Parts: sequence; C-alpha cells; structure tokens
Amino acid sequence: MLNPNTKIYLDQLDGSFKILFTSFLMVIGLGLMMSGGQIMLTHGMADGKPGLSVDDIVYSYYGNRTGSKLEGYLTGKMAKKAPEDVRFPMIQWARDGAPKTEWPKLAPMFKQHCAKCHDEDSGLIMFDTYESAKIAAAVDEGISFSTLTRDSHIHLFGISFIFYFVGRIFILARFNPVGKGILIATPFVFLIVDVMSWWLTKFWPGFAWATMIGGFGYSVAAMVMIFTSLWQMWLPFTSARQN
Repeated sequence: MLNPNTKIYLDQLDGSFKILFTSFLMVIGLGLMMSGGQIMLTHGMADGKPGLSVDDIVYSYYGNRTGSKLEGYLTGKMAKKAPEDVRFPMIQWARDGAPKTEWPKLAPMFKQHCAKCHDEDSGLIMFDTYESAKIAAAVDEGISFSTLTRDSHIHLFGISFIFYFVGRIFILARFNPVGKGILIATPFVFLIVDVMSWWLTKFWPGFAWATMIGGFGYSVAAMVMIFTSLWQMWLPFTSARQN
C-alpha cells in the first residue's frame, strides 16, 4: 500500500496503481463529458435554441414569467414532441387562463402527445386530468424550491466526492506546490459558486452568469488535473523537474 509519509510520484507507481488510477480518471472524464451533454439537452434547450446561454439559465431557475410553463416547454425542449397545429392550441389555451370549458378539446391532444412520457412513474407533471394540466398552464416561475433543494444536496455531496478522489490522485503529480494546492481547491470553490448561483438566480436572474462561470470553472480545473495525472503516469516525464 501507499505510505502517506513516503514521497512518491505518479510516474513511480507500480502497474497496478497506474491501472486503477487510470481507469478511475478515464471513467470520471467520460462522466463529465456526458454531464455536459445532458446539460445541453435539458437546460441548454430551455430557450428553444441549441447551446447553453444565460437565457437558458434564467428560464430554468427564475423562469420565463412572461408566459406559462406549458408554453415554455412547447417552444423549448419539447417543441419536437408535437406538431405546430397541436402546440398552438395548447399554448393559446394556457394564455387564455386554461379555461375548463376548453379542456374536452385539449384532452385528446395531451393524451396523444404528452401522456406517454408524463406518466405516474416519470415524476413529471401529468396531463391526464384538467387539474394536473392546469398546473403546467400556470406562470413559469422556474424550478421549484423542493427540486432546487434536492438537486443542490445531490451535487454538493456527489460531485465533491469526485473532486476529492481526482485531487487525491493529483497530489502525487510533479507540480509546483502552490499551483497544485490552487488546482485541488478550485473545483470545490467553483462547485459552491455553481450551486449557490442557482438559488440567487431563482430570485435575481442577473446571477445566471455565476452559474455558467461555476460550471465552467470546476470542469476546467478537474480536466487539467485528470490529463496531468494521466500524462505523468504513462508518458515520458523528466523526473528532475521540480515539483
């Protein structure tokens, strides 16, 4: 086993440790890329346009308070789930205040185009009754506080463990001590900035920039540590270089 009191570097590890650390870092790196892709397909489509923007962050956390949740869905990430001649009457129904008298006309449309995914097991808003559909027709105030609390503690607990183990491996790299310490701390700092900015954006949309900065900051710092660690384990390295 590694003795914490022994000064050892990544290029000095035996093959078993290199394989273990490499496997972990490669899977984590792949996971970070998948996470970025998932963000692009969810939050990144909040404004109906590909790519993550400040508007996407605002619509996701603060909401688009000029319209309903339903309209936001049907003009954004759910636009391809139904043809225009179906989406238009749904949106108009929401704009008119979701009158109950019009529900019999809308119910078959919701059943055909929405109910397949919005079922009891999905955890999403259901459209099987007028009462449930009316919830989606309300003004879009963004993410709910219960969901925000759930996502916050999942990110803080889960991602901090990832950064801990990535940093624990990077500690063994040959690197300037001051720079090493900054890099190890950076993802944790930006993770806090990221999660706290969700809450701030929920009340003040101007903080959406902090969300983008936080996510970008911890991703870059983590990738620098991952690639540096992989490089020093497997590619030629000048051992005389100062750490």
